[in-house]
Amino acid sequence: MNDSHAVSTHGSTVEEWTRALAQSTGSPGGGAGTGLMLAVAASLMSMVAGYSEADERDPMEVERIRMRAQSLREAALRLADEDASASRAFGAAFRLERGPERQEAIRAASLNAAKSSAVLGELALDALDPLAWLALHGNPALVSDVVVAFGALRAALAGARTNVSFDLASLRSGGKDLDEVREQHAELWSTVRRFDDALDRIDTLTASIDHRAAPTAAADQRDERGTESSR
Repeated sequence: MNDSHAVSTHGSTVEEWTRALAQSTGSPGGGAGTGLMLAVAASLMSMVAGYSEADERDPMEVERIRMRAQSLREAALRLADEDASASRAFGAAFRLERGPERQEAIRAASLNAAKSSAVLGELALDALDPLAWLALHGNPALVSDVVVAFGALRAALAGARTNVSFDLASLRSGGKDLDEVREQHAELWSTVRRFDDALDRIDTLTASIDHRAAPTAAADQRDERGTESSR
């Protein structure tokens, strides 16, 4: 498949989609890749939940997480395809002749792109608590899959955070400074701060289980010292 405009997450193979991503067309681009990373995180979350036993304190929690993950995967793929379409509009705006029409087209495309990235990032935030629950209560044999899911989720949030920020900054093409843009779109800008906080939380959660997923000699020594001190 040579026409990158024809690819979609639902109608293309992974090879076809990533080949289109590798082309210098921008559609699909980083935003669509962000959606795909969120779909990967959601898929792993569903898999781990399926292998985990229900917590006796809340026997329905595992099933809720699994159903939420499946819904999230579908939404993430849909948003990935929608972002690919938005990227084409964004590129078309920048190819217009300089003038008021071009500035307005860039403003509209930038704002739409920022909103789209914010929606995707908010979906990623929804995955954080369920994945944190699985890190503590999920099947311990799949802790490495939880770490990989955290990595994919971090990539999705980082992508959403960066894309919202970049797209808002593109609104300066009309002569406004960044402070004006942030003031006019305060709600969108607030998502950037929330995504920053979520990235920090993911790093903390990943670090808290990394010794279980990828034990090292140093970790083994710490465990041994802990065991000896408890005797």
